[in-house]
Amino acid sequence: MAKDQITTIFRFHYFCCIIAVLSAFSFISIFFWCHFSSNCYSINQIMMQNPKEDIDLLTFPSAWNHLSFPSDPPPKLLKIALFVKKWPHKSHAGGLERHALTLHLALAKRGHELHIFTASSPNSSFPRYPISNLIFHLSKPTGAGYLEQAVVWKQFQTQNSTRIPFDVIHTESVGLLHTRAKNLTNLAVTWHGIAYETIHSDIIQELLRTPEEQQAYVLTERAKKVVEEVRFFPRYSHHVATSDHAGDVLKRIYMIPEERVHIILNGVDEEIFKPDFSQGNDFKGKFGISKSRSLILGMAGRLVKDKGHPLIFEALKQIFMENEKFRETVIVLVAGDGPWGARYRDLGANIFVLGPLEQAQLAKFYNAIDIFMNPTLRAQGLDHTLLEAILTGKPVIATRLASITGSVIVGPEMGYTFSPTVASLKKALYRVWNDGREVLEKKGKVARQRGLQLFTATKMAAAYERLFLCILKEEYCKYQNPFN
Repeated sequence: MAKDQITTIFRFHYFCCIIAVLSAFSFISIFFWCHFSSNCYSINQIMMQNPKEDIDLLTFPSAWNHLSFPSDPPPKLLKIALFVKKWPHKSHAGGLERHALTLHLALAKRGHELHIFTASSPNSSFPRYPISNLIFHLSKPTGAGYLEQAVVWKQFQTQNSTRIPFDVIHTESVGLLHTRAKNLTNLAVTWHGIAYETIHSDIIQELLRTPEEQQAYVLTERAKKVVEEVRFFPRYSHHVATSDHAGDVLKRIYMIPEERVHIILNGVDEEIFKPDFSQGNDFKGKFGISKSRSLILGMAGRLVKDKGHPLIFEALKQIFMENEKFRETVIVLVAGDGPWGARYRDLGANIFVLGPLEQAQLAKFYNAIDIFMNPTLRAQGLDHTLLEAILTGKPVIATRLASITGSVIVGPEMGYTFSPTVASLKKALYRVWNDGREVLEKKGKVARQRGLQLFTATKMAAAYERLFLCILKEEYCKYQNPFN
């Protein structure tokens, strides 16, 4: 009897997983249909529908990056609280931390008063900035590396009762837990990954699993996590999605009212990441890379499994074995740290594993390559490395995930996409190789043009500033239509 009950429970869990998986694929199919169908509106079409009316930002259906906010001094200087579990230090930072650094430095330079509640670094000194209105409130992290909620909440309440209260509160993902955030109407949360998107990643990794690897039973737990998120996400007052895809999921799957979901695409520092031919040559000279090489491929980020490195490793290994000319004329530069670094070195002398690079060195790295590769299996957020490469004027080749094709590589004129299989990736790499530098340079120019329109730190900070003003006062929620 007990065995039958266990079997029944397992089947029910398995059924729930199948339903979740089918809904994920169903949604993705609809999204792709919408994105490439003539039935969907471009941003200009949306804005031209009511040319005599102002736009209500709270119900604007696309990314705020498409809008042009004035670069004049802000109409009001804000007192902003930020909760982020970790602050970036040198080259050791994930996408969430880099987003927090880029955005809030830009807001501080705009004159806003930033109070950052974050964990102190146990192994190194905390970075210092020559900006008086950037104030850090440090606390010891929990054993799992998160913020100690009771401590940071007390710090927050102290600052909130000093002089003037905070105009707006911002949390990077669950830096501030929903149990504390539920009564804060002036709070916005930026999601850098949600469980619903992660299901797709889990499916991909299961499909790529070799017979020797143990099967991971994570889909049932992931489905439970989605249910948990759907329940507690509404406790946050305003939600920022970092990709068009994530914004649609929050509205349609997580059932958050559209006036509380705002799409603001990630941005990177356009003063650091920009084309510089001499920087690229210096970087290549430093590593003794010959000019006779016909193509230089680049990768950057954490060299771990869910970033797709087993996939790209196998694809390169097979190509090197079957095509001597490709192996002799192509160089691969790998920037980052992780277990796959040593394995890349085993592929041959034309693979250069550079280790983690700071931003200034990363800019030189992008200028040295002909195309940037991102084989990520994580269908979450919007990867900063793609945006850095694009702003440096490089085309990109990346996994065909909804967040990427919906916001970044929106057409073949910017780069290449592939399904997360070795065969598809190999086909894309051969297409890159056959196209050659001249075609890649043209794609890179188109990519940079789009990057300047959407993915700069200036664009991102202007959108967040306007959102924070809108949260503070309703009059800032109206955007004057430029077509009036």
